[in-house]
Amino acid sequence: MSGKEQEGSDYFQNATLSVRWVQGFPMKELAFINNTTICYPCGNFLIFLNIEKERKTVLQCMNGNVGAVATNIPFEVVAFSDRKFKPSIYIYNYPALTKRAKLKGNAQLDYTLLQFSHSGIYLASYSSIPEHEVTLWNWETKVILCRRSEPGVEIKQMTFNPKNWRQLCLSSEDYMAIWNIERCDKDHYLKPKQINMPSEDGTFSKEYEGILSQDIKDPFYGPVLPVAAIAGLVGLEAENFKPKDFFQPPLHPVAHCWNSTNDIYVCCEEGQILLINGESLLVTILSQVSETPEAFRATWAPPSLMTSAENLIKEDEENYSKGHRINSMAVYKEKLFIAGEDGILCSVHIKDYNYTIKDQINVQSPVESIFFSPDCKQLLILTDTGSIFSYVPEESKNIQTILEASTTKVQAIDFITPGNQYCMSITVSGEFYIWMAEDGFPISKLCLKTKVGAMACCPSSFSVAVGTTTGRLLILNVYDVQNPRLVHNILLTSASIQHMNYDQNGMFLIIGASDRNVFILSAKASEIFKIIGYTEVCGNILQISTVSLWNAQESIVMILTEPSEDRRSKIEILILKESIIKDSDLCSDERGRLKNEFILRTVYETDHILSSAVLDFHDDKLYGFCSQEPYICTFEIPKKKSKSVVLELQNKIPSKHYGTGMLYLSFHGQWLVSIAKDGILSIRDIKSLEPFVRSRCHSYHGEGIQSMAFSLDGQFILMNGKEDGALVCLKWKTIMGILIHECIEYLEVYLPSMKKSIEEEEKFFFEMKDSQLFLDTLYEQSGYHKKHSFTEAKISDEAYEVEITWLQKKNREAIRKETKEFSEKKRQLKDGIKSLNKTIQDMLMENELADYIAQLDQKEFSLDVEEIERLYEEREEELEKLKKEAEMDNLAKKFLCHVLKEECWDSMKTKGTSIKSFHNCLEVKNFPMKERNPEELEELERVFQLRKIEIAEYQLRKEIAEVLPTALKRHEIEEEEEEEEEEPKIKESGFLNYLFGSLSYELLEDTSLLYSQLELHTREEKINQIILLKDIIYNIKTNFNKEFTNAHRQKNLEIARVKERNVNIGRIIDDLNLRERIWQPELEVCENPERMLVVEDHEIKVERILTPWEKEQAEIAEALELERLLLFQADDARQRALMDMMGGVLQVKKEDILKMEIPPPAFTLKSDAVWTEDERKQFKEYEKKVKDLNDEREKYKKSLDAELKRLQTSVYDTTQTFDKILKRLFGKKVKCDMVINQEELKIAIISFSLLIDEELLTRELELNSFLERKQSEKIRTYDDIYNAREKLDAYRETYDILIAEDKVLERGFKKEFSELPTSLVETLYKMFKRRPRQHKQKRPEGGQRFTPYDDEQGFIHLHQENLTQLMKAMKELDNPHNMPEGLELSVWNNFCALRRSKVENEQKVKQKALVLLEMQTFLRKRTEDDDKVQADIEKCLQEIHLLQEEKMNYQLNSTIQILITQGQVELENFHFVLDFTDSILINRVLIEDINSIVRTQGQKKIASMIESKNFHNGITQIEWEHKKMEMEMEDLNQKAWDIQILFLSKERQKFLKEANYEILVGHEIFIMEQTLANMEKTHKREVDYFKKLLKQLGKCRNKEDAANFTLSCELRNEMVSLCERREICKTIGSQLTCENIANKRYEAMLQQQKLIDVTKIQAEQISILQAEVERLRMRTFPALIQM
Repeated sequence: MSGKEQEGSDYFQNATLSVRWVQGFPMKELAFINNTTICYPCGNFLIFLNIEKERKTVLQCMNGNVGAVATNIPFEVVAFSDRKFKPSIYIYNYPALTKRAKLKGNAQLDYTLLQFSHSGIYLASYSSIPEHEVTLWNWETKVILCRRSEPGVEIKQMTFNPKNWRQLCLSSEDYMAIWNIERCDKDHYLKPKQINMPSEDGTFSKEYEGILSQDIKDPFYGPVLPVAAIAGLVGLEAENFKPKDFFQPPLHPVAHCWNSTNDIYVCCEEGQILLINGESLLVTILSQVSETPEAFRATWAPPSLMTSAENLIKEDEENYSKGHRINSMAVYKEKLFIAGEDGILCSVHIKDYNYTIKDQINVQSPVESIFFSPDCKQLLILTDTGSIFSYVPEESKNIQTILEASTTKVQAIDFITPGNQYCMSITVSGEFYIWMAEDGFPISKLCLKTKVGAMACCPSSFSVAVGTTTGRLLILNVYDVQNPRLVHNILLTSASIQHMNYDQNGMFLIIGASDRNVFILSAKASEIFKIIGYTEVCGNILQISTVSLWNAQESIVMILTEPSEDRRSKIEILILKESIIKDSDLCSDERGRLKNEFILRTVYETDHILSSAVLDFHDDKLYGFCSQEPYICTFEIPKKKSKSVVLELQNKIPSKHYGTGMLYLSFHGQWLVSIAKDGILSIRDIKSLEPFVRSRCHSYHGEGIQSMAFSLDGQFILMNGKEDGALVCLKWKTIMGILIHECIEYLEVYLPSMKKSIEEEEKFFFEMKDSQLFLDTLYEQSGYHKKHSFTEAKISDEAYEVEITWLQKKNREAIRKETKEFSEKKRQLKDGIKSLNKTIQDMLMENELADYIAQLDQKEFSLDVEEIERLYEEREEELEKLKKEAEMDNLAKKFLCHVLKEECWDSMKTKGTSIKSFHNCLEVKNFPMKERNPEELEELERVFQLRKIEIAEYQLRKEIAEVLPTALKRHEIEEEEEEEEEEPKIKESGFLNYLFGSLSYELLEDTSLLYSQLELHTREEKINQIILLKDIIYNIKTNFNKEFTNAHRQKNLEIARVKERNVNIGRIIDDLNLRERIWQPELEVCENPERMLVVEDHEIKVERILTPWEKEQAEIAEALELERLLLFQADDARQRALMDMMGGVLQVKKEDILKMEIPPPAFTLKSDAVWTEDERKQFKEYEKKVKDLNDEREKYKKSLDAELKRLQTSVYDTTQTFDKILKRLFGKKVKCDMVINQEELKIAIISFSLLIDEELLTRELELNSFLERKQSEKIRTYDDIYNAREKLDAYRETYDILIAEDKVLERGFKKEFSELPTSLVETLYKMFKRRPRQHKQKRPEGGQRFTPYDDEQGFIHLHQENLTQLMKAMKELDNPHNMPEGLELSVWNNFCALRRSKVENEQKVKQKALVLLEMQTFLRKRTEDDDKVQADIEKCLQEIHLLQEEKMNYQLNSTIQILITQGQVELENFHFVLDFTDSILINRVLIEDINSIVRTQGQKKIASMIESKNFHNGITQIEWEHKKMEMEMEDLNQKAWDIQILFLSKERQKFLKEANYEILVGHEIFIMEQTLANMEKTHKREVDYFKKLLKQLGKCRNKEDAANFTLSCELRNEMVSLCERREICKTIGSQLTCENIANKRYEAMLQQQKLIDVTKIQAEQISILQAEVERLRMRTFPALIQM
């Protein structure tokens, strides 16, 4: 690295920025730190404003945004929290602004509230989500004293009691409580007490006693339990449950404050004012009293918002609306000031429990908070916009402006050329400010009264361009910074202006609008800001930057647009020559659009999505800030120009930001600045892109930095936050070397030409007139933020409603020119259109005269083909849409039909059907039933088996328990059992008919497994009984459905038979030619419900729309049918011959006689006079045949008539028989319904009893849970009392020792000076007892005032100050001038030291006495808490006892169902009395009285019966207890006998004989422990020995391994030699080998025999040793001898 680069690197490391000034306004937090200074947070800063001296001081929070803020006035310290993960609380001194303390608590996200106590040493903090924790700190020692969490409670306001730091008031809209801080020596505790707020109508809701409040009983339906037990709630849910009847919407507190009597004033959202006693927490609603003559309402507003005549207006008090929300309140003497969203400051006078509103001052803006200064001289009012006003209650009725905030946030900022003296800012609403760059002093203000989108300052003149959201361009002249002028304005476009930039030479003004248009204007006043033209870009504009080198004749404009669909950012670069300013008409077309050949447009793309981009000064690199990646990219711009080029990535470095950001270049082009949503400003060297300065002036909570600006000399940096409202100015703190040198060099070269240009342009500005401007100076005096009346520049949009934009003007001129140029062609087109219109009109007239069918639709005559196609397309789209909707609707209906059918039809085992009679309206329905699932069947089988086992067990137990006296008795019992078997099965169960509760036994159902109603006590029995009853109901329905199915089948058969007979009847009626109607019975829909699920063709009333597949199938079927008909109609000779010869039949039937006709002879047509004899004979034969045929017809008719009557009678008889069967079935159905209803009633009774049992169980669990919690609380309170008493005793002992020392010191005084004379000793003793008089604090006189809490608050650390004053007075008494005569100085010094120690000891005793009293109070409160918990425990135990008794009574008093014989008595008509002559008229009241007496007596009888029943139950219970005691007595006797025969071992005897058995056992344990210790020591020694042995063996093993390795090597060599010798042996022969093998086998056999002998010997020895071990083991066994 070269020396110059090394030097530059060092400079980069030493460069730092400092905050020069901050401008901002308070939003919610505002507080006094002394009588004249207020502080408020603004972004990352705390701003201190001295009201009198009008100075600002800034304190920066280094960790981000400032959270909660609180001030301590006596100590002049401020506490604030930072907003980060696991935040901290910082405490700084004022005005030194040095850190006093840093507090680290348990908050995870944020501290929302901070509050100092009035005594000064305590700080309360509240953190909301997730802890909801209140923490009390001693901020001097940085110690957490105590903390407590309230989950789910969001606190909005927290205040200390000014007269008692041990009380905290916490409130929100749904919560208000007093938190008492209790102290025991050095331990602190937080004890909250919630305040019960009244309802909106002023009444308090009824107190719900909760878990221990139920004592209501119902003799018929069981005990009345709490709603929580009925709902099944257990635990804290049941304890905190509150019924709806006990709940009323309470008032919602929004603000509170303490008064001088330890009471709290509370303002509610509904408008009421409450008074809460700080000790008893009693809530009182104050009533408003009207005092109209004295009341007035003073209306005030800032001078900019009202005239002088509106300063004071008196109105009635009744005009004050309570509907507005009150946000803050403050106490002043006997008054109460309140203010809220209506912007009215009210003075409330409170007397007793009434209040009167007297003074009302209108601030014309919603008030956020109000509070008094420490000396109570002035009241500060903070509005929602951040303005601060001051009001002095006793001096004037008007308020003064301390700080007037802008109505909206800062939109744009910049420096005024040359940039080292002044800067400017403008808000969204058009408030234009000019500030001093050095100290931030406000110079002037101009209100434009229009919404602003962008602003920029021209580098070549004192002009400022402002772009509005309505598309207007405003030019301001700021040569006179105290009187800025509006000199030019023009309406460019109707779109919003969002971007404005000047090039570095001040030649061009580039404006970007929201409609993607970029306007190029001349920046010089000499050109009157001429509009050169505009061009369109390919997307929404993100950023515009310019590059214009010094003395260059061209400017390069870079425009970054939003990424397209291919996710590529597009960059358009325009090169603007200086010559286009003069030749602007040639550079643009008639509509003002710039020609590309004059602006040299080039479009580039990047593969990265950029949120910002800038060009370097050499025009060869592009720097981009990635929006989706934390990188800054460098792209190389190609030298060859083309239409579209993807830029190549040259470098990519981490941006060290998070969130989207922006890039800026310094004026000299060597610094690259990056800002982002994280609020960090980074300045980088353009060459290395490494940041050499980073500054956090904003935070991500305020969405970071919105914009920034460099001064021309690079000394100042101005930036504003996006949402935090802070305007921050930075200045270099340490910067040296090449960093500032390059900037100064560039400025020195640039300034002369710039000044010359400014002077030239200012001449033209001077000649320009103000554009609708009426402006006075804002700051006529040097006061800080003293607002005086001024007017605004009238730039409201209403003044330009008739004005058109520059673009519209250009378009109109172009249209006018085109119209003039093409007028002849336009005339020809109009003539052609007229002739065509006439032709169409004739066609329309002809169409109307045509037939209706031949007429065309009027749309057919439209010549707009595109419109017709569009209409057709719309129609097709609408049809498709309707079809789709219809299909979806049909699909939904099909799905619904499928679901309904599956749930209500397919799932039914037996479908719901009915049968109607033939001859009356009788209808019988079956029982629709679902099939039981396997789980139900399994459960039923389990209950069956269980009941069978129980019955068998009961019978067996009965046989065992009963002893039959004689065989005769057994015989009689057997006979009775035989008789019972013949009776219905109900008697097998031993039930009486009326106790069975239903008539199911009459339906021959097996009821032997049912429980008796008198034996249902346990939950399992009741559940089993319900299962059995459901099974009986199921069986009854099944049996009836079987009979119903048979009847339905029979009706179908009868209908089929009737149909068969009706065929004959119909034939007979046709033969007889009768006009009778045949009765044909059919099954109705209710009898055949399947027909409801099938849609027949005749039911469809609309034309069916067939699908294409259905149309194809229909066409195929039609073709087949047509082919069949054609084949059938073909020539058939056989059929034709049969028709011709025999009339179409082969045999004449008897039924055809009635249709048979004898044709007359042909000669009958002639006259009978001309007949021949043969003809006459033929005619006679013809007559005879006719007569015979008629006779046959009559006989046949009579037979048919008889057959008809027989068939009709048969049909009637069979249907009547079926009706009788159906009637019997209906009777059975009625009986089945009755039985089913009876069984269901029994199920309902049992279910209700199960429900009551479950509620009782829930109630018991609830009480037990409550008891457990109270017992654990009791243990905790007992521990608290124990600990407090221990601490109290220890402290009392210390206190007693201190008192004793004090007395010893007093008694030993005379002994100390016994050598002195008595008179001198007496004099010294009097002086020893003398104490200096302590002077009381005097109230300040004159203008100084005390706060309402001065009487008890006093000064800081009153005890320490009193002690200091006492010690100072003691120094005066210790002066040698006060020494008695004749006393030596050494003795006097000894006396003074003794007296001083005495005084100090007395002060310690007083302090200890106060602490001792406080600890006694703490112990008393803990004792009261313990007594309260004990009372709750006792009450809970009593409630549990009563619940158990009630549960027992309810289980014994079961509800049963009894059958009662029903009937009615019918009287004959003659029994009625018709003669009333001997009757008397009695008043109805007498009869009703007698009935009431009878009813009362009946109730008394029922009550006596219940009492008798309870008494009988008591007798039974006493008998049961007597039996229980007898059995316990037997058990005790048995135990006594067992004790007598109990075997007593030596150990048991020792336990009985030894008086100190425990000591003996302890001694034995001690011996055993010693033995174990010795064994452990021995074990350790052995372990150490074995470890050493193991090490030695390891070493040996290593040696053996080495030896084995050597042997393995030798073995390998031996194996080689062995193989060689083996080969040699093979060559010699196998005889020698066989002999060797035989010798080896012989030796092996001898060795095996020896091993066998050794094994036998060892086995004998082992058996001997085992026998000896067994003998020794038997000797150690104890002898168990029965005594």
